[in-house]
Amino acid sequence: MRDTIALIGMGLLGSALAENLAKAGFTVRGFDTAPERMRQHAERGGHLATSPADAARGAGLVMTCLMTADIVREVLHGPGGALQAAPPGVDVIDCSTIHPDSSAALAADLTRAGIAMLDAPVGGSSAQARRREAPVVVGGAPDVFARCRPVLDAIAQRVHHVGPNGSGARAKLVINLVLGLNRLALAEGLLLGLGQGLDGKTLLAVLKDSGAYSRAMDTKGTRMLEGAFEPEGKLSQHLKDVDLMLEVGHATGTPLLASALHRQLLLAGVAAGLGEHDNSSIITVLRSLAGPAAS
Repeated sequence: MRDTIALIGMGLLGSALAENLAKAGFTVRGFDTAPERMRQHAERGGHLATSPADAARGAGLVMTCLMTADIVREVLHGPGGALQAAPPGVDVIDCSTIHPDSSAALAADLTRAGIAMLDAPVGGSSAQARRREAPVVVGGAPDVFARCRPVLDAIAQRVHHVGPNGSGARAKLVINLVLGLNRLALAEGLLLGLGQGLDGKTLLAVLKDSGAYSRAMDTKGTRMLEGAFEPEGKLSQHLKDVDLMLEVGHATGTPLLASALHRQLLLAGVAAGLGEHDNSSIITVLRSLAGPAAS
């Protein structure tokens, strides 16, 4: 039973996690409300479930990878929810990027019901997660972390236990803040170079070899130059994350001035129809504000 995992949420990240879990020998019973995602899961050899409850029936662990805390709570506790059918002793690992306080509150509710939960968001894009290159940051009790370690190791080469429940969600917001601003800085720098007549590929190589280097250059630089925006992480999803960052920043008295500006640019991108594009399409938003030389 411990080798069977109910995975609820088969989007960009969820599908990457499913692939790695299957490669590690776990049976993955997947559920998603989107038929196309279910079809793709079946094509990859995954087992299909008709509901969250059906996915959890006989599973030793329930994993969620969803957009909001309300959706996570609904698929666990709502009609047809996973915990209606999950066997005694099941653990929950939530890989969603949600508000840390909501994550901690959900974990507390589950603890009162005798169910242990870890918040374990993935610190990178779906492509990096598929290659197990993105770290996982985990919040929860140390004994639960130890018990779930084989599953966590299956989805990431580097796993960090960062504190009690909610801590993984808190660390993930910090990761995404820096990642997002790295992408924004890269896009702005590339446009400045292009506007001066520099060759984009040459400039990107120089940036990678300089003190300005960030991994965003490896994962997003060429995509920005070529306009290749098939999503690995959507612009609209990062806007949702930035909203969470700003909410937490306000609550903690932390000034997030660059992120506030970033939010305005992301809003403009979504309004322009780029929400489903890769988050590297932030360069398109900046280009719309730039002079004709930055092309």
